Amino acid sequence: MGAAKRIRTNPRELAANVVAELKLGDIAESIEIAGPGFLNIRLKPSFLSEQLTESPLLENTKNPKRVVVDYSSPNLAKEMHVGHLRSTVIGDAVARTLELVGHTVIRQNHIGDWGTAFGRLLAYLDDVGDEATQNAELRDIEALYVEASQKFESDAAFADRSRAMVLALQAHEPHAITKWQNFMVLAQEHMSDIYSRLDISLQPQDTRGESTYNADIGPMIKDLQKQDDVLVESDGALCIFMPQFKNKDGEVQPMIVQKSDGGYLYHTTDLAALCYRQEVLLADRVLYFTDARQILHFEMLFAASRLANIANPSVMLEHHPFGKILGTDGKPFKSRSGDNILLRDLIDEAIERATSLIVEKNPDLADAQRDHIARTVAIGAVKYADLSKNRLHDYTFDWDEMLAFDGNTAPYLQYAYARISGIFEKGDIDIAQCNAPTRLDSEVERQLAVHLLRFQEVIEQVVADAKPHYLCSYLYDLTVRFMRFYEQCPILSEEASIRDGRLTLCRRTAETLETGLGALGIQVLDRM
Repeated sequence: MGAAKRIRTNPRELAANVVAELKLGDIAESIEIAGPGFLNIRLKPSFLSEQLTESPLLENTKNPKRVVVDYSSPNLAKEMHVGHLRSTVIGDAVARTLELVGHTVIRQNHIGDWGTAFGRLLAYLDDVGDEATQNAELRDIEALYVEASQKFESDAAFADRSRAMVLALQAHEPHAITKWQNFMVLAQEHMSDIYSRLDISLQPQDTRGESTYNADIGPMIKDLQKQDDVLVESDGALCIFMPQFKNKDGEVQPMIVQKSDGGYLYHTTDLAALCYRQEVLLADRVLYFTDARQILHFEMLFAASRLANIANPSVMLEHHPFGKILGTDGKPFKSRSGDNILLRDLIDEAIERATSLIVEKNPDLADAQRDHIARTVAIGAVKYADLSKNRLHDYTFDWDEMLAFDGNTAPYLQYAYARISGIFEKGDIDIAQCNAPTRLDSEVERQLAVHLLRFQEVIEQVVADAKPHYLCSYLYDLTVRFMRFYEQCPILSEEASIRDGRLTLCRRTAETLETGLGALGIQVLDRM
């Protein structure tokens, strides 16, 4: 219809001309013109069957790229809390999906391990003495950080010492660095434990925090100063002015690269990180996953990197923001006391709730099996509840909804996989050997087959747009179609020619569920 409008002809006439030229006899059993100019193509059952038995589940991209994915990125002065959940699970799902089709993915966990927060903390540790941190856990250090922040606001002398400590860190003075390194060991252990429990693919070698770029910043600034009209001094600070960024009064807002006291901001560190990602990691594409409050920061960062020739025009720079997690009251998700919910507590509660559900549904499970199932269901539910929503929107965190065994939830999809596993177990059939042609006699079989063959399309859509909810919607629709097929089409009791073809549909569905959920960072279960 769009083409007809451009060439000023009748859409149905154009559709008829297209149909006359189509050569789809090998794959289509009918082609119909519908409505104002739609073409409805009904594929042959023989073609669908051939694709299910001979085509791979996925084909690798013909244009593989080196993709840097920047995600999670907690501030190590604090315990990881629910505010870190979205960046972590969305970034991890996109990284896994990119790898699935052959892209080289370089994960980068750009942690906050430097700057003002650590100046306050280390200055306060000087005040309270080393004994306060002996055998401490990160939650104890975070309490000290809260006290340090309060003192920073009320004690001008302490505020000055905190700023001086930041400069001491940036200058790598031994006293400051030793204290900082001791703290980093504790914080890294906490972060790694959370990633392990959430089954996040980030590894210690993927961590490259703000501190890593400290030595690169000086040379970068010297390079910028050699370029005409890039760095401008303003009130003693070095800034990049870009006319497209103005305040409400129409004044151009600078991006500060170096403060008047010689210190650096996260703008500076992000510019240095971008240099590294292009020159050392050789990135073709760089994806950043942060909350929507940082949209302006990344718009300025990308514009400055282009202006300063830090990023080549060919390198794709993409900020993929996300909305907030809300409680059932519609307000930001907090504990009853109003504090941020810690991820370790959220994980514990998810497993506890999942365990209760599993015991209720299957009380005869052995303890070890019950615990494995409960953990898999719990972590899958928490991740899927986030990933199934368009990341641009806020979403409501609801325990009952995310752990339900029906509807668009991880337990529903995991249960479908377990049901398929049960079919092969009951029939004592090797699933890997099931690849017989399927007749697709019924409409529910046909709908399932057509949907199965859309998997590649959906994965490529996630890769292009960095939106995992496309994959979640596909897997949910796949599960609904499979359940209809399962309810309406006998499998093991049918004659061999029909049974074997339907087992092929079951095998392909199981493979698609396992691969698709794996791309989301969610495990499947043979039994629930």
